[in-house]
Formats: sequence, structure tokens, C-alpha cells
Amino acid sequence: MIDIHTHLGRLSCKDRYMTAGGLLRFMDRNCIDKAVVLPIENPEETELYVTTEHVLKSCRKYHDRLIPFCNIDPRRSYPGRFNPEPLLKEYIEKGCRGFGENLAGLPVDSPLTDILYNACEKLHLPVLLHLDNWINRDRLGLPGFEKVLKRHPRLIFIGHGPAFWREISARVKRTDTAPGQKVFPGGKIDYLLKKYPNLYADLSAASGYNALNRDRTFAYRFLERNRHKLLFGTDYLSYGQKTPIIQFFKEAPLKKNTYKMIVEKNAQKILKLKMEERI
Repeated sequence: MIDIHTHLGRLSCKDRYMTAGGLLRFMDRNCIDKAVVLPIENPEETELYVTTEHVLKSCRKYHDRLIPFCNIDPRRSYPGRFNPEPLLKEYIEKGCRGFGENLAGLPVDSPLTDILYNACEKLHLPVLLHLDNWINRDRLGLPGFEKVLKRHPRLIFIGHGPAFWREISARVKRTDTAPGQKVFPGGKIDYLLKKYPNLYADLSAASGYNALNRDRTFAYRFLERNRHKLLFGTDYLSYGQKTPIIQFFKEAPLKKNTYKMIVEKNAQKILKLKMEERI
């Protein structure tokens, strides 16, 4: 299993510091072979930063299991002076396999973020981004995000967060995230995953799990038809954190190939992991 979404360090004052050893123990308990570790360099959601340099240092000893991503806030520097490409190249040379988690409090199609996406597209770095009502914000139906997908056809995007996953249903309210709410077929996520080869979806956190748990009959069909575009993840970031998505996949009546694609093969393809790099 490959977990597309984990964190290290301390993101909240109430949390203990998550060490690489602590993350690995969680992975071992749950039969997770590898995990992507996402730095946080945007100020909106967390109380503390975890920089790319810190993630690289923490992952170095466990490079066979922990996969570092890099992060740069798109609001760095004076207007017109921001060029992320040299720093992204440096991060790639140090071992980063992707960009994210993008948590900037900007519209999802902001020109500031677009500068980052241009550089990531040029350097072949997949981008994992969180969408909610403030971070990478968009209108219902995700018209801004679709504009971004069209603008960067060679850049792999990995969608995540409440504003992304509520679009699993065709009838959407800004508060549609809770389990038990009926899912109506024909949601925007189905449409976007089918239309745009460069879009994948991160099933981690409460947002991903709740989207599936709202209507399990619908969810199993959703997973089967989108099996080549979905990525298993937990968003594990604090000791003792509940990760019900793991149990969900243990119980889900999925075809063997569907399960394998979601929990391993899709991530392996996106991250360009060679067979010999597997555990």
C-alpha cells in the first residue's frame, strides 16, 4: 500500500511532534509500505509550519519508505519577481517527487498560483491541492478548478478537501460533507475524472472518507468506474488519530485489480516509482 497523504512535525499547539519513527510505526501497524510526506508552508490552515527542508531531512534516513513532496507559498517575493523554478529544481535534486500540499488562501485559479503550476508542469511535478471554502476556493461546480485543468493539460493534479469531495454528488450545497447525506449520480468529480486525464483524486482525511461513507452502494460503484484515477491516503498527522479509510478498504467489496490500483498502482505510476523501489 502507498499512502498519498501524510505529515510530519507539529502543525498545532495541542499536538505532539510527529516523528518519522512515529509515522513509520503507524504505517507498519496498517501494512502501509510507503507514504508521501507533505510539507506545510502556507499560513491558512495550520498554526505552525513544516518546511520542505525539514521534510527532506526527516525522510532522508527512510528514503525507501517515505517520499518527500515540496512546497512553496505562491505569495512569496514582490509582485512580478516570484520565480519558483530554481528552488523547485533544487528540491527535485534533493529527492522531492511532487508538490503539495497546496493550502494557499487564494482562488483556485489565482494568477499567483498559476506561476507555480507553470513551473511544476515544466518540471513534471504532480501537484496535490486542498480545496475548501477559503483555501483554493471556488464556486459550486468547480468552474475555476476546471479552468486550471484545461490551462495545464500536462500537469498532474491530485484533488483533495471538503470543497472537492462534496462534488461527488450532482446536487451540491456548500455544507455537503457529512455521512448519511444522499449522493445523487452525475456529480462533477465523476465528470472531471473522466474528462481530464491529468486529474486524480486523494481519498484521505474526513473529506474523502465522508464522501464515500455517505452512500456506500454509490461509493463502491464510484470506486470501480474511477479505479484508474483514485489514490488511497490517510492524512495522518497526529498520534492516536482515527483513520477510518483503512477499515473502509478492508471491508469494501472491490475487485482485486480495483483495490490494487487505488492502494498502490496509481500512486506508483504518478510518482514514477520503479519496481525495485518497492518494499
